[in-house]
Parts: sequence; structure tokens; C-alpha cells
Amino acid sequence: MVYKAAPVLKTSAKPLRIVSFLTAIPLSRANRGPAAVLAASLLAAVLSGVPVAQAQTLPKAPAAAAPQAVPGFWDPRRRPERPDLSRLTVIRFLTETDYPPFNFTGPDGNPAGFNVDLARSLCDEIKVTCTIQMRRFETLLDAISSNRGDAIIASMAATPELRARVDFTDPYYRAPARFVSRKDAAMPEIRPEYLEGRKVGVVAGSAHEAYLKAMFTDAELHSYPNDDAVRSALRRGEVDFIFGDGISLAFWINGTDSGDCCAFAGGPFVESRYFGEGIGIAVRKGNDLLRQALNWALFRIWEKGRYTDLWLRYFSVSPF
Repeated sequence: MVYKAAPVLKTSAKPLRIVSFLTAIPLSRANRGPAAVLAASLLAAVLSGVPVAQAQTLPKAPAAAAPQAVPGFWDPRRRPERPDLSRLTVIRFLTETDYPPFNFTGPDGNPAGFNVDLARSLCDEIKVTCTIQMRRFETLLDAISSNRGDAIIASMAATPELRARVDFTDPYYRAPARFVSRKDAAMPEIRPEYLEGRKVGVVAGSAHEAYLKAMFTDAELHSYPNDDAVRSALRRGEVDFIFGDGISLAFWINGTDSGDCCAFAGGPFVESRYFGEGIGIAVRKGNDLLRQALNWALFRIWEKGRYTDLWLRYFSVSPF
């Protein structure tokens, strides 16, 4: 089975899929459940400026680079060594055809999106010729295994199952879990004791539900069949909070579907046992030169602030 990160947005039928050791959902177009619609105007929304209040903190991009919480997954004290880049002559990137804003077909018919622009930045840093080919997500692993590509940059989650088939770079983004409440009840910090007796909505059978059952034992959980139902329950006042994928929730609370009702409460939760190890670039097993080159280039792009610029270009609201 192939697993994929939860999406940021949808058209009317885009997915919200949480990958964890508890929720293993096989890839298919049919099981891509709904997330929030992202209109063009949403990309220009005001930055949310939500503080990161949890103990599970992530390294941040340089403070001067952006006014909002931009994630960074690289430790400046652990600089990767520069590999022998002269041995790389071309990198053939593979990405998916329809997963906006990460990858999609642009108005000119060429690949576009966060993943695509990140791949181009990596190629600029490595100073190597690159191609970017779009394929259906379910065909990507076979394509790289049969040497029709060198690297997959398509929001592919680095699960133990996939690590048995391909090698991954360091993570270049993650999908944190977040609480959302109505605006008049937003809290700067969320702890289990703060939600004692409070009603919390969550998708039934999800990793988010499992996390709440394990960590927020005194909260009153209300499970719903999908994300639309969870969010509608919050708007109607049936629950005090909802808990789910932070990236898609960031777009929902800043989009028209929310009716400007709600806001993040507390900071992000990034427990890898429940919410995954992050999203990396996949390469063929044993291709250490390419993996190391991409890791080196990812660090350099982040260090120079180019990752921050790219993140803000596509995510004008902060899920962190």
C-alpha cells in the first residue's frame, strides 16, 4: 500500500488523509475524502500569526525571514557535508498530476506548485540540469523502480512500509495536528486538563481520534464521519473544539466555508507515532549520492531563507 500526506486543500473531492501507525489508508482516488476549498483569494489571506505553544517544538527558520510561524526541520548545528556533486549530471524528478497547492498543472500546461518550485530550487542549488514529470500518484513508485525517474517529490509520507521500497531525504514539511474553536473561545494554550468535560469533535477512526483518546482522556469526544461534519458541528455550537490536520484547517478557518467563525486554539501537535514522520523526497534504494545531495541542498535553501520565501508564497496562513 502507498501512503500520502494529508492535503492542504481540495476541489470538491480532495482528500484529507492522516497517515500514522494507527490509521493506514491505502491510496485510491475513491478514498480521498473532503478537505477545505481554497479559492484564489485565500492565497492572499492575512497571516494567522498563531503562536506555537506546545512542548513539541520544531526548529524555526531564521526569525527575520518571516512574520509568521514558518516551519523549519533543519538543525543549524548539524550541517550536512557537501557531497561530490560533480557526479550528478541530471535529476529526473517525478511528481503527481493533481494535488494543489503542492503539485498541479499550471495555466501554461507545465508542472506547478510548492513541490515543483522546491525541486527547481534544489536544482539551482546543486547546479544540475533537472526535469520534472507529472504522473498519477499510484504510478510513481513503479516509475522510479523501473528507472523512469530519479526522485519523487509528491508529498509522499515516509512510512515504514515505503522505507522498505525507497530511501527518503530528511523531511521538508510535516502536517501538524491542531485544535480549532470558535473565535470567542480561542485559547492560547491547550493542555489535557484544560479540556476536562469540554466537547471535542474529531473524525471517527482517524489518528487524531486515537491521539485524543490516549492523551485527552477527560475530554468529551464526539466522533463524526468526515471533516465536513466535524467542522459543521463546531459552527453550529455542538462541540467546543475540533481536532484535525493543521494545514487543511488553516485554509478552512481563513476561507469562505468557515464563515469567519473560528480560530486555532493552542499550538501544533507533531507526535510522530500518530501524525507521521514527515514528508521527504524519495529516491531509489541505495542511491546515497542523490539522497545526500538533496539533503545538503535542502539545508542550504533553508539556511538562505529561500525555503521560507517559498512557504509563504504558497501558505499565507500558518498551520504551526
